[in-house]
Formats: sequence, structure tokens, C-alpha cells
Amino acid sequence: MNIHEYQAKALLRSYGAPVSDGRVVLRADEAKTAAGELDGPLWVVKAQIHAGGRGKGHFKEASAGEKGGVRLAKSVEEAAEMAHQMLGRTLVTHQTGPAGKQVNRIYIEDGSDIEQEFYLALLIDRKTSRVSVVTSTEGGMDIEEVAASTPEKILSFSIDPATGIQPFHGRRVAFALGLTGKQVGKCVDLLGKLYKCFIEKDAEMLEINPLILMPSGDLKCLDCKMGFDGNALYRQPDIAALRDETEEDPKELAASKFDLNYIALDGEIGCMVNGAGLAMATMDIIKLYGAEPANFLDVGGGATKEKVTEAFKIITSDPNVKGILVNIFGGIMRCDIIAEGVIAAVKEVGLQVPLVVRLEGTNVDLGKEIISTSGLNVIAADDLSDAAEKIVKAVKG
Repeated sequence: MNIHEYQAKALLRSYGAPVSDGRVVLRADEAKTAAGELDGPLWVVKAQIHAGGRGKGHFKEASAGEKGGVRLAKSVEEAAEMAHQMLGRTLVTHQTGPAGKQVNRIYIEDGSDIEQEFYLALLIDRKTSRVSVVTSTEGGMDIEEVAASTPEKILSFSIDPATGIQPFHGRRVAFALGLTGKQVGKCVDLLGKLYKCFIEKDAEMLEINPLILMPSGDLKCLDCKMGFDGNALYRQPDIAALRDETEEDPKELAASKFDLNYIALDGEIGCMVNGAGLAMATMDIIKLYGAEPANFLDVGGGATKEKVTEAFKIITSDPNVKGILVNIFGGIMRCDIIAEGVIAAVKEVGLQVPLVVRLEGTNVDLGKEIISTSGLNVIAADDLSDAAEKIVKAVKG
């Protein structure tokens, strides 16, 4: 689960990390009052969406121009006008894709004097099962671009969970960034606070880009992105309360409410499968036969008729779906339950696209019988290869 910049900064502030003073604005008529509560003389107006590259992005609407989603204002009135221009409009960045994301929140904060910009992040390293620190002198840039062009400017190391964060970790970061004197101690202190926040809040990512060095010698987190382990939200009610459902794909949001593992993709063939491995294999073979999957959807081993029905509704709600492939291996999941769920869903939402069903395993004969006697226009398949070939042929003619 991701949160907005202003929420992440409030969290960092609660752990004692240095961030700028700011105000969140939900309505344009609140912007002038919010900006007036800050000292100035420079205000930073930031669009709040769950995507990076806001400063280099552009708004679809001509009235918002091509100024990007992060702007500098030199007066309260100018800050309010910028907030008014951004709210309710669609911001397109390299991370949102061409569709962009609607800006429903603006964050106005005090400007900062910048001497140097750095990159600092804490991430989960799946290979080592540890928290990794990633830092670079190239702050303010996309870390992917730095990794591709100047990888030698990136330092990455893991923290042993047996010892946790130690002062030498912070010194290692400080020396890599070229910090000296009292700046080193400030870096050690900051990394310790970030690590504490990361561990206690079950974070998956904490990215400060840029981390700035000010002329005073102080460090400040000028921007922050945070993501959290969705499986741990049951023990993080304060974090779960920060969820902004308007930033999530409506289909993925609906799936999460029924404990369905769903990820929207860009293809034309909707998939309903039980088991993550089988779902991956199904997507692979669809591509092998020349088409693209429209989603990853694992209904799980213990899905009910109701969950299958909801899964089918979610697939058919995607306008890009031109065909559906149901591929079930009945171990724990019974084929007759899947069949009943598919029939119930088709009767409720209708069937406007070709549907191929491949069933195998527990109660497979009963499942096939239920479908064959349903009167639905369903294409039966004998195995995975046969199913993929038939649905691709049905979609592409």
C-alpha cells in the first residue's frame, strides 16, 4: 500500500526526521489560507499522486500548461493560483502512463535553501531477506536513470537484522555522499530514525529523493515516498487509515475486498486461474500463442461460488477484455464450484466476449457437466495449450 508525500512526511516528522513545514489542500478555496500559514518567502506547490516524476510531468488540460506538478511560488496569491490550476486536473508522468492520474490533493510547503541534493532509500531485499540501504550523490534524478548511466555513483548495502541499524551504517552513507564534520553525525542520526520508522511500520520502501544538504549544514528530507506491506496492515491500523482508494485501480480495489489476488495488465484476454504458479503459466502461454493477458487473477485454493462470481465480474468490467480464459486445476478447489460460479456470473452480468473453460482435477466431470448443460456459449478445452490456442483464435479470428 502506498501513501502520499504529505502523509509520509507527517510520519517522518513523528520519528524526528527533518522535513519542511507544509499544509495539505483538498479544495481550491483553502489554498490561500494554507499558504498564508507558512513563512515563505518561497512556497512549493506539489500535486499529490501515487507516482514519481511529478516535476517533469504535464497536465492534460491546456489551462494547466506544461509546468509540471511541482512548482515554485513567490507569494501566497501565486501559490493559491497554482493550487487552483492543479486540483481536479489530470497529471501525466512517466510513471502514470499516458492515462495520467487526477490530482485530488495539493501539498504546499515552505521552500528550502539547497546546497546539494542526494538520494537515500531503504528497501526490502528479497534475495537476502534484509533491509537494504541505497544511496547516491545524484539526488533529484530518477534512480533508474542513474543506475543505467552511472552505476558507480550508487552505494547499496544490507543491514543485518541480528544487529539492526548501527552508527557505522550511517557513517558509510555519509562518507559516500561526501559529508564532513557535524554533517556525518546528522546523517547517522537520520538513518537511524528512518530505519526505526521502516521496521516499526512494516514498510517495504522508504525513498528520500532528494535528501538535501542546506547551507547551514543541516540535512532535510525534501521529498518522500513510502510503501507498506499489505499483509501487515492488520497490525498497522494507523497506516491502513492513510489509504487513498482513489489512487488505486478500481478493479484491484474491488478484488481486494473479496480476498482475490488481482493485478490489471494491458492485454485483451482476461484470466481466471487458481494458484499463482498456474496463473503465471497461463499468462505465459497466452503470450506464446500471440496475445496478451489483461490481468493476473488467482482466485485461491479455497474460493467460494461468490468469490468466483465476483472475480468474473471484475474481469468483464475491463473494457479491454476481448476474451476470457478460465483455467482451473481442482485440488483444494473443486471444479464444480468454479463451474457454478462462472454460470452465476454470466447470468448476472452477461457474456459479450468468447469464453474458454479448461477444468481438471477434483469433480472435473461434474464441473464439465454443469457447464455443458448450462446453455451458455462456452468453448471447452482439454488442456492448457488447447485452451490458450482456442481463446487466442477466438479473439483474433
